[in-house]
Amino acid sequence: CAGLDVKSVATNPFNTGKLLERPEGKLVNLAQEVAWAWRELPVPVLAVTHGICYGGGLQIALGADFRFSTPDCKFSIMEAKWGLVPDMSGSVLLRELISIDLAKELTMTARVFDGAKAKEYGLISHVSETPYEDAVALAKEITTRSPDSVAATKLLFNATWDAPEARALELETEIQTKLLLPPLKNTMASASQGLGLPKAVQLNFKDRQPEWRGTLEGTPFEK
Repeated sequence: CAGLDVKSVATNPFNTGKLLERPEGKLVNLAQEVAWAWRELPVPVLAVTHGICYGGGLQIALGADFRFSTPDCKFSIMEAKWGLVPDMSGSVLLRELISIDLAKELTMTARVFDGAKAKEYGLISHVSETPYEDAVALAKEITTRSPDSVAATKLLFNATWDAPEARALELETEIQTKLLLPPLKNTMASASQGLGLPKAVQLNFKDRQPEWRGTLEGTPFEK
């Protein structure tokens, strides 16, 4: 993704206004939701990048839970080239991954850097010549765990990463309590595997329980 369609914005500025308008009651505007939506999904999101990943494309990738890239993929927080700032949730997504001085440097300069450097910076989770295959391998590994636990883990870390300690510890307890309440189907399935029971008597995972099918917004865990 090469980022902003400058020609479209220049010829149709009205569309830009619509993108930046925040609907009443929403946390994000339409432009921000493109990247932020990945965080609201109660499942892991894996992004694979190759070729070019500039501006908005980079922010969309940053919204994912894991990022896999080829070493020669080109990245840039490109908005400064057009006299703009990253506005697709970049201010929140960047602060969870890199230091504030590096975020300022990369944003102010619109510097282009490769996948290897992105990994060094902390913007990319894994770099290899086979990023898609690596992403699929991780996805398959995650599916061997309870879908309730996976959804709860994503919710827990997204909600507490920059939260005050008291709130983080409180939410940790609330989520664990939910996982320990009946019907416990997936918790028991995890326990049967963890205890090393014979395959014949191990329980199978079920679909996520209803409380783990939604997002943080509108759940008992909403901040």
